[in-house]
Amino acid sequence: IEDVFREFVSLAPSYRGLSYDSMGATGRLWPQDRQILFDDAEGFPSGPGKLVPCEFAPAKELPDDEYPFVLNTGRLLEHWHTGSMTRRARALDEIEPGPFVEIHPDDLARLGIADGQSVRVRSRRGAIELPARASQRSHPGSVFIPFHFREAAANVLTVDELDPYGKIPEYKFCAVTVERA
Repeated sequence: IEDVFREFVSLAPSYRGLSYDSMGATGRLWPQDRQILFDDAEGFPSGPGKLVPCEFAPAKELPDDEYPFVLNTGRLLEHWHTGSMTRRARALDEIEPGPFVEIHPDDLARLGIADGQSVRVRSRRGAIELPARASQRSHPGSVFIPFHFREAAANVLTVDELDPYGKIPEYKFCAVTVERA
């Protein structure tokens, strides 16, 4: 392995000076012994990037007694964007064929809902029905719905708010309730 590594380094000028011994058991960042984030502005005519702190701003809609859960929407490994292409791929669609809502097992037990049972997730803007999926990945008090499935369009539930600076939609946080369908 060491011989192959030496040959690789000899063929890749950007790795000049790297040795097999310096990699250690877990590898290392390269270029070695060079700070990257706050290095010189090589390749950037305006100089190094500026990091600007931002002030904390709470979400526009927080959980309450009527809507006690935080909804987070997002992607799945098997599908991209709206699923308009990946859901046509038989292999991908067989792995993850339909919508679901991930809910912590403790929350499911408290609601008297079984894993796989059909639920209605409702916000102040709308409601969708989909099967519940028990998952430790969602923390108690929060639920996750992937947005790839038009038959349970997660963004029907989300807030129509924009970040005032970046103009990014607040699709990742809103208050919902979960009940048996």
